[in-house]
Amino acid sequence: MRADAQRNYDLIVTAASEAIARDGAYASLEEIARSAGVGSATLHRRFPTRWSLLQAVFRGCIRNLAGRAGDLLAERDALDALTTWLHEVTAYATTTRGLAESLLNEPAEESEACGAILVAAGEPLLRRAIDEGSVRPDITMADLIILANGISLAAQPIGEAKAAQLLTLALQGIGSAD
Repeated sequence: MRADAQRNYDLIVTAASEAIARDGAYASLEEIARSAGVGSATLHRRFPTRWSLLQAVFRGCIRNLAGRAGDLLAERDALDALTTWLHEVTAYATTTRGLAESLLNEPAEESEACGAILVAAGEPLLRRAIDEGSVRPDITMADLIILANGISLAAQPIGEAKAAQLLTLALQGIGSAD
């Protein structure tokens, strides 16, 4: 990427991060372009969809959460590892305005989308918990990510503690009947 293109990219992502933190996932793209000091055409050329811009804003933190899932694979108790990770995903999505909405509405066909990254990262944790017999085999990681983000979105006005409480309640329903 040329130096000026990289500079514009960085300016747009920084302006978008600030606008999304303030206004949520539907922050004005025109305002983001103005704040970045670029034209609307420059923003749309680099980010053809709102979702591509949201992905750029959230990708670094999503990769950190994905890395954390890998770290938790070393935990002895598979259900505890899965539960810990889902609580971390939910807490981050609850306190990061715009993320939960972005994840719930992103196009499913984008394999590098934040939601797809989380599903792929969490899959080994879920598989271990299923193999251990502590989670029902019909549960999917995609469903758990939707659940975590739905809780995050609902709890944003109330806070992280309420999101944690709701996730704990919901996760009781995924346990095996044994």
